[in-house]
Amino acid sequence: MSDTTTDPAADEWRTYDEFAAGIDTYRLPGAHLTGTRIALTLDDGSRLDLAFDADEVVWNGVRDPYDAVAVRDDVVFVNLPLTSREREAVTIVYSTSTHRALVTFSRIGEEEVEGEPRVRQEFHAAVTDGGEPTGEVPAPSRDLIGKRNIYRYSPHHLYEHVYVSSRRYAWQCLEGVQRGHGDMDLSTVWKFQDGLYLFCFREFRIAVASVWLHDLGYALRTTGIFLGLNGAGESEHSRAGGHIYPLGSVSYPDAQPV
Repeated sequence: MSDTTTDPAADEWRTYDEFAAGIDTYRLPGAHLTGTRIALTLDDGSRLDLAFDADEVVWNGVRDPYDAVAVRDDVVFVNLPLTSREREAVTIVYSTSTHRALVTFSRIGEEEVEGEPRVRQEFHAAVTDGGEPTGEVPAPSRDLIGKRNIYRYSPHHLYEHVYVSSRRYAWQCLEGVQRGHGDMDLSTVWKFQDGLYLFCFREFRIAVASVWLHDLGYALRTTGIFLGLNGAGESEHSRAGGHIYPLGSVSYPDAQPV
């Protein structure tokens, strides 16, 4: 492992696989969904039908691996790091009590486009079968604007986030192979339910994007995944997770951020 006590700010920008190594150390335990069947109807009218066994899921007739985390007693975070499709992932958050869900599609673009992140994402509110949906419909949220948090993912991964608008967030690495590095990247925030926020970012400098579910309630935990191109230019999926330490927040007095 690289020396985390030195500042690599003068070094070349770190690749996705370099900074992601070990970033799942403090992730919540995985959950198996063996025997679970879920049908989701997305807000565009499309459907996802999923049938899980111990390690794989058949979704819309296609078999792929999955990993799942029970982030709350009634809320599950599921990621499909697709092997049936190159450079794609499907991430689902669903509630067994409200029958609400959020679906994120992440895809690495074939070519670089100047001024745009290489990894693109698409978001959909959804409902699950088996009961009448209740509570708020998941939707884009401005609730995190002005908040400043620290995220500890492992003994060697410590990052600060500042949420500056509905479209951007700023980050810096306080400990780890990216120490001394930081940037401001595109981000998306959706509120899933009280205290639970889907947070996603898409980087400009390297081809990587993430999907996180921040539990900003009592638990102060986050569960996430990455999809990007590693140092060899190959697509790679990584799990992530850790602890959230709120530092405070500010309110913009006059002109509000977009």
